Amino acid sequence: MSVNAAGAAPAPGVRPSVGLFVTCLVDVVRPSIGFAAARLLEAAGCDVIVPTRQTCCGQPAFNSGDRADARAIAEQTITAFEGCDYVVAPSGSCAGMLKKHYPELFADDAAAHARATAFAGRVHELVSFLVDVRGMRAIPADLQAAPEGPVTYHDSCSGLRELGVKAQPRQLLTSIKGLELVEMADSEICCGFGGTFSVKFPDISNAMVGKKADNIAAAAPALVLAGDLGCLLNIAGKLSREGRAVAARHVAEVLAGDLATPPIGAPAASATAAPQGSPSRRG
Repeated sequence: MSVNAAGAAPAPGVRPSVGLFVTCLVDVVRPSIGFAAARLLEAAGCDVIVPTRQTCCGQPAFNSGDRADARAIAEQTITAFEGCDYVVAPSGSCAGMLKKHYPELFADDAAAHARATAFAGRVHELVSFLVDVRGMRAIPADLQAAPEGPVTYHDSCSGLRELGVKAQPRQLLTSIKGLELVEMADSEICCGFGGTFSVKFPDISNAMVGKKADNIAAAAPALVLAGDLGCLLNIAGKLSREGRAVAARHVAEVLAGDLATPPIGAPAASATAAPQGSPSRRG
């Protein structure tokens, strides 16, 4: 394993070590996204490590003004991923927290700020990493599996506005043979989740996701995709409550060819079924 604490790219020909930041929601609600992310990273020529000391990215505390707990979580996260060439998250929201906000938590400590800045320089959102860093232009043939019916894509706020994730998922999705991508109106508009926002302002949140559900239905897809599980849980819940026949999946699942796992919110095929053939290594 190549070790690169400074954040520079590994030497040519060396498989980079990628620390997979799983995220709380993926770990607790939708582990199949983590397995899909690991498969995609290995297909991109990376060695995948899943540090066991990782927990939350600290965003709930940060957004609620609890900088002390957010800082403590950041310290633990930075330590957990030491030695990884890159840190990759299947979430624009969590990747945005790690990359954009960790350094500011240590503004009063020059050494800690430098360490957090170096860490942030190694952080990437999953699909952006595949395209912009690893140069993936198409999904490998052995992973390809097109969903039945058209798909549409929701651009999550943090991924789009903090990290510039927009063209990358569309490029990889349209490389899958047989996949039809249809664009919804206002794909860049917030779905209304926003973490604690949906708790503090439930009526506004519900109105926002209602408009998102209308736009999804108008595009007439069979499946809505996004890069953030929080958005997808919010959207899938609204679609279900309104009786709309549109399923929801994380984009990593489709890119990795995982169509066997039921869509978000759908009943599991088997309560005892476990993900098969994970290529990740825990470290």
